[in-house]
Amino acid sequence: MLLSRLRPAWKKKDEKKKVEIPELEQFLEKKDYTGAISLLEHRQKSNGLTIEDSTWLGYCSYHAGDFKKAAAAYSWIMAQPDAPPETFVYLGCCFFFMAMYEDAQQCAERGPKGPLQNRLLFHISHKLRDEKKLMLHHSQLKDSIEDRICLAAMHYLREHYKEAIDEYKKLLKEEPTYLALHVYLGLCYYKLDYYDVSIQVLENYLSVHPASPIAVNLKACNHYRLYNAKAADNELKALKHLAKSDLHFGKDIITHNTVVFRNGDGALQVLPALVDVVPEARLNLCIHYLKKQNIDAAYELMQDRDTGVGQNPLLRAITYTFKGYEDRNPDMLENAAKLYKSFGDSEADCDTIAGRQSMASAEFLWKQFDNALIYLRSIKKFFEMDDLFNYNYGQALVQAGEYEEAEQILETIKEVEYIYDASYLQCLARAYVKNGKPEKAWEMCRKEENAHEVVDLLNVVANDCYIAENYFFALKAFEELQNKDTLGLNETKFIAAKKGSFIGVLKMFSNGRITIENLREAFKIMEKTKDVPSVANVLHTARTWVNEVGVLL
Repeated sequence: MLLSRLRPAWKKKDEKKKVEIPELEQFLEKKDYTGAISLLEHRQKSNGLTIEDSTWLGYCSYHAGDFKKAAAAYSWIMAQPDAPPETFVYLGCCFFFMAMYEDAQQCAERGPKGPLQNRLLFHISHKLRDEKKLMLHHSQLKDSIEDRICLAAMHYLREHYKEAIDEYKKLLKEEPTYLALHVYLGLCYYKLDYYDVSIQVLENYLSVHPASPIAVNLKACNHYRLYNAKAADNELKALKHLAKSDLHFGKDIITHNTVVFRNGDGALQVLPALVDVVPEARLNLCIHYLKKQNIDAAYELMQDRDTGVGQNPLLRAITYTFKGYEDRNPDMLENAAKLYKSFGDSEADCDTIAGRQSMASAEFLWKQFDNALIYLRSIKKFFEMDDLFNYNYGQALVQAGEYEEAEQILETIKEVEYIYDASYLQCLARAYVKNGKPEKAWEMCRKEENAHEVVDLLNVVANDCYIAENYFFALKAFEELQNKDTLGLNETKFIAAKKGSFIGVLKMFSNGRITIENLREAFKIMEKTKDVPSVANVLHTARTWVNEVGVLL
């Protein structure tokens, strides 16, 4: 897709020696590069190495995706005194696909000037982020089919998918027999989230080449997005022979996607070796680390990534968010928010679901919850039954003071991972209290078994109930907090809070908001600390008032 796939040339004096071998031509016409490689290696064992056979071996190995073997063949040629100079460019192509971009550049610059050399240097400049040289080689592209495909590929790599689509459509109109253009179109539509369209376009190629690794893999990716991982894995099973074959082309990406479709099974065995081979491998390995709560590993993995390409900035923002919360680092959270905003503001993503989620995340980190809700509500219909979305949406509602809707949303969540999370419990408890249901919040405290989390939950319930003038449950919560303060570090604070709550209970009783049983329970709670003089005074005053109003305790 990126570079010319024309057959290599060699010097005229070599052509004179050429002996036509039908068997090799047959392999090449069928694109059976594995068969061609076997034939060439057999000939080399029988007849020794020749520049012609090594050139063909490099060509076939390159097209089979075995760039290391191709590079070895071309390197042998370069060591010969009569090596064709264009071999430098061929070797540069191999280094390019081995991610050895500086070596590729050196080889290409030593080769003869020409269209292939310019295309190679064009893409090397992109990989090395040399915009000046990239524009130079861009200006030297001609109107040939190969150069136009090269330019369309660059549009794709730089996320200018619409421009790439326009070019591919023009090429297809001019050259309808170039079926691989349908695959390139399918890739662009996939990147734009038009998965149905991508599948339709792909069928034009798959109907002729049903076993194409790249096309089948792309179809599987579309199924993954449209349906589920199982549907995608079923599509990929048609290529399972690749995993154990000697054919390198497409093998790495198939292996990578098999891990993804199987929910990360074998991730640590497969993905690390593919980090610099398959672009998405680094992203998916980072996601795997985040899911396993290995935040430091994810953070290190994302440190040297270009934040302006693909979904790298979004994943980097997510990683920074985890790391920022874990380390309680406000600067890192600020950087995460800026990355979220950068992604959400980008021309390619500003109107996408991911873009709006990203903007909501930025506003959330900046504590602008009303703004976050604007973005979340714009995409809410796409996530009606999504627990993770509802969890985040519910938190934003609570922080924005929209407690009734928050309660409704948070109660729909069923995923165990979320309903036992401390933040979820505190948000739901706060919603209950603010909606006049303190008894539900208190019941949550009684059921919570985690000693640390129950203290945080009790603090929320106690203080929110006090603010909401639900003093009876505030008193119960402060009493429980005092019981859990076994070292007595906050005893004075809790006694003061209990006294204030107890006086509030008397007020609630006088207004008919609680029962006599509630009042009796409140007295029992306070009598546990009656040895404290200030508590004894409050109890004495309270009993005097109770007797005056004729209440029998």
